[in-house]
Amino acid sequence: MIEKIDASENVAAFRAKGTVTAEDYKNVLAPEVSKLAERINEINFLFVIDTDIENFTAAAWMQDALLGLKNLGKWNRAAIVTDSSRAISFTNGFSYLVPGEFRGYKKNDFHEALRWVSTGEEPENN
Repeated sequence: MIEKIDASENVAAFRAKGTVTAEDYKNVLAPEVSKLAERINEINFLFVIDTDIENFTAAAWMQDALLGLKNLGKWNRAAIVTDSSRAISFTNGFSYLVPGEFRGYKKNDFHEALRWVSTGEEPENN
């Protein structure tokens, strides 16, 4: 399932738990992302993955790809928060392929990810 989580008004933020389906994308994630894009003409996105990547159905991955393509020019900052090193590496490389900045963060860096996606500010120790 995907649930909306609290964030500043310029961020669409979500948490994935358990099994994630195409319906989760269609009913929870996509409407919020579309509303944000319409309201501020860009997408700042935070996605916390609190489930195994294997729990995303194939249809969910297809919906994820379609969401990205639909709003391709509006992506500004996107942070994926997970303890999967593969997902973090993939996310970090995504900025080279599409507009916007994409970063992967470990779960213990959640607040840093939220701050970056909300403001674009780097951590103070960088």
